[in-house]
Amino acid sequence: MTSLSAPSAPRIDHRTDPGPVLGVTNQRPRLSWTVASAPEDYVQSAYELEIVRGDEPMTWRVTSGDQVLVPWPGAPLEARESATVRVRVQGSGWSQWSEPTTVEAGLLAAHDWTAKFISPVGIGGLRQAAPELLGVFQLPDDIASARLYATAHGIFTARLNSRLVDDTVLAPGWTSYHHRLRYRAYDVTDLVKPGRNELTAILGNGWWRGRLGFLGERAFYGDRLALLAQLEVKTSDGTVHTFGTDGNWHARPTGVLVDDIYDGQTTDLRADTAAPYESAVEEVPTDLGVLVGEDGPPVRVTDTLAAVRVWTSPSGKTLVDFGQNVVGWARLYARATRAGTEVTVRHAEVLDAGELAMRPLRSARATDTYFLRGDDEEILEPSLTFHGFRYAEITGLSDIRPDDVEAIVIGSDLQRTGWFDSSHALLNRFHENVVWGMRGNFVDVPTDCPQRDERLGWTGDIQVFSPTATFLHDSSGFLTSWLADLAAEQERDGSVPHVVPDILRTPMSSAPAAAWGDAATVVPWVLWERTGDKDVLARQFDSMRAWVDKIDAVAGDDLIWRGGNQYGDWLDPTAPPEAPDRATADPDVIATAHFARSAQIVADAAQVLDRVNDAAYYGQLAERVRAAFASEFVTPAGRVLSDAQTVYAIALEWGLLTDTAQRRTAGSRLADLVRAGSFRIATGFVGTPVICDALMNAGYSDLAFRLLLQTECPSWLYPVTMGATTVWERWDSMLPDGSINPGEMTSFNHYALGSIVDWVHRRIAGLAPAEPGYRTISVRPVPPRGLTHASARHRTPYGEASVSWHRDAGTLTLAVRVPVGSRAEVELPWGAGTALVGHGDHTWQVEEPRRGDRPMTTVRDVIDDAALWRSFVDVAVDGGLASSETSAARLLAPHLDRPATELLDAVWTRSWPSDPAKARLADVLRPYLGHVEHAAQPDLEPTGV
Repeated sequence: MTSLSAPSAPRIDHRTDPGPVLGVTNQRPRLSWTVASAPEDYVQSAYELEIVRGDEPMTWRVTSGDQVLVPWPGAPLEARESATVRVRVQGSGWSQWSEPTTVEAGLLAAHDWTAKFISPVGIGGLRQAAPELLGVFQLPDDIASARLYATAHGIFTARLNSRLVDDTVLAPGWTSYHHRLRYRAYDVTDLVKPGRNELTAILGNGWWRGRLGFLGERAFYGDRLALLAQLEVKTSDGTVHTFGTDGNWHARPTGVLVDDIYDGQTTDLRADTAAPYESAVEEVPTDLGVLVGEDGPPVRVTDTLAAVRVWTSPSGKTLVDFGQNVVGWARLYARATRAGTEVTVRHAEVLDAGELAMRPLRSARATDTYFLRGDDEEILEPSLTFHGFRYAEITGLSDIRPDDVEAIVIGSDLQRTGWFDSSHALLNRFHENVVWGMRGNFVDVPTDCPQRDERLGWTGDIQVFSPTATFLHDSSGFLTSWLADLAAEQERDGSVPHVVPDILRTPMSSAPAAAWGDAATVVPWVLWERTGDKDVLARQFDSMRAWVDKIDAVAGDDLIWRGGNQYGDWLDPTAPPEAPDRATADPDVIATAHFARSAQIVADAAQVLDRVNDAAYYGQLAERVRAAFASEFVTPAGRVLSDAQTVYAIALEWGLLTDTAQRRTAGSRLADLVRAGSFRIATGFVGTPVICDALMNAGYSDLAFRLLLQTECPSWLYPVTMGATTVWERWDSMLPDGSINPGEMTSFNHYALGSIVDWVHRRIAGLAPAEPGYRTISVRPVPPRGLTHASARHRTPYGEASVSWHRDAGTLTLAVRVPVGSRAEVELPWGAGTALVGHGDHTWQVEEPRRGDRPMTTVRDVIDDAALWRSFVDVAVDGGLASSETSAARLLAPHLDRPATELLDAVWTRSWPSDPAKARLADVLRPYLGHVEHAAQPDLEPTGV
């Protein structure tokens, strides 16, 4: 019998730091734990928390089955206070105690800081070399511990006694600086020493003062760089010695001559590293009330990739391929060079005619330049910039070998929590592309792209991607922090900026926009569903409600949201390159649908928070908007205005069609639009996350799978066939001939269109939350015919859950792992039964129904048979009846209800193909249709259509 294991060391809120959790600013941090194994009948009935503060342990026993984000039981932590926490749980008996977790509060109020923001005088200006600041202090012999609390206006790299204070980069990251400036607590006990100590920090422009946004602005937050640092050293007698930035510090220029996130870094390695710090500093008045602690992980180097190829381009340039589109920088090892040699590294995501393709970067230079010292070996890499790239062009060095260069990958140090695998190699690669796209764009802010002169926190992108993000990586702390910025940037009237942090600040970028502003409601709700964090709803509720109230005011008495600054179904593949908002779906339909959806989310959030009046009010509002939507945009039969895939998908999935007959008609019409589109995707940002759910829930699973696995443009897998290693901004960022889309917005690393993999996890593999935080897991795989196996696993708040299935000789085996503390609702494929199971490993075998011969009643049935359709298209194209699969589908689209036996008549609309082509068509159709009259009489005149 499996024994009850000790719980894991308690997790503190959403922090994932290894070792002590420092700088916590929630004085009552919530605690979570997992239990690796337990007897089959185990159910947690109680838990005990032991908290040691100082030398006094205290224990609390709580009768509860909760183990995720449970309340702090004792008095709130005070500034700098440290506590050690461990837990044990009770089933039929008590477990062993967990390993302890140490949590330490940071500086909680402005008065906890004695340090002042300081800025160099006379150096470190907007277009001057990056400054380095120095503080010197004396320490006694009996050092017990040391903490550094630091942040900056700009970004900084700090060293204590010439050693980096930690492994983070681009600190303090990017927040809405005027409202929230993050600081970090560093354990520097091992870096300080008795006697003289030196604390230095190099300041870079970063997001504070560098070029930011495609409008070309600089110094958006301020024109001076500044450092705030407070070192607190405790000796063995308990005395705390405090040293902070003040007017006694000094500064000097460094060899970093230029630094900019978009344009890159220029470094003179000949700079005298022993030069004196001759410049004074001055204190900069700053409101310390905006300082906040960390919710999520900092930015770190997360990977290093070797070069896979070095070669010479047609123009004679040295090019390097790292095999993967990444975010970070190139590190070079230069050997035996002449002093003063200039080395330049340019970065880009793709090649154009064999050369580095810089046009997609727009005005971003993405160039790092070095002037070498001339040492036997020099390491060339920046520290105050980053780039999005797969390829690098290097000038100034000769005979570069692959082992002379590597790609340094950076990003917010998110823990990986979700995986997927299948028998379909292209689908697996697409999934990895989504993962890499998220890694590259989660650099402290969920950005749209990491390479061009933009890299902004577009709200619409993360709104559609948040379900995928929370499965793939532990994004809870990261997104909680970003939501705090969203609420801080939100206008008083409830309008949500299109980018957060908001550096555009134009009337257009602040006007309410459906799908973009809805990040205010959707992202908190997704976090609640995926993590069980009720507090995030409480913190964001006023923001959520304000957004819906703003839409209500804009919509007016009839509750239809018309006009305004809408992005619509952004980047629908039918939109021309120069007008990505000119989609097929009507923008008023999209806007009003989002109104209904967000109103319902606010009602549901109010219900969770026991806000009864709000729940009733917004629930009624949502119902009224749904009725208005149906009245304005839906015909009695179920047709939706603009007749696009996206409008049917959102109407079906967001409960905007309550009449059963209307839903049936809408589902059928959506399926026909997919058929008529030859199973190419026809949705943009809005429709892409829901199109496959809508098809499957309407009874058209096979069509959803064909849409997903399509490889022709536009489709999810088309970029994979073109060698993509991340998700593109456009379905056709690269055209089939290998040229780059002529549109101004042509990123090769966007995650928004990768939002479909949330459906892949939930319905192909079959793993999803049925209750918030995966307290109950939903297992409902729908195995596509084209796959022999698929699996997904996810580290839920309760531990790792997994679902896998494989086919073998007509039998499907389903294996499910449920973590302790959770349970699973299992729906076996093909209606083979249901089960409710507890923790542990479970296996079922299901006989796959034999697929009988499907009657070919209509032309629609011919298209639905993938093999027959492929054969028909081949013959139609070869015989000159159609130029492509797409034109063949369009040819048949008006005739889907015609009898399949009249297919030859249906397609001969203008001219006959050759007699051999007719005969081949008849041969293709005969096995499916039986006796085909036209096949027997190939010289019969067509009846016409």
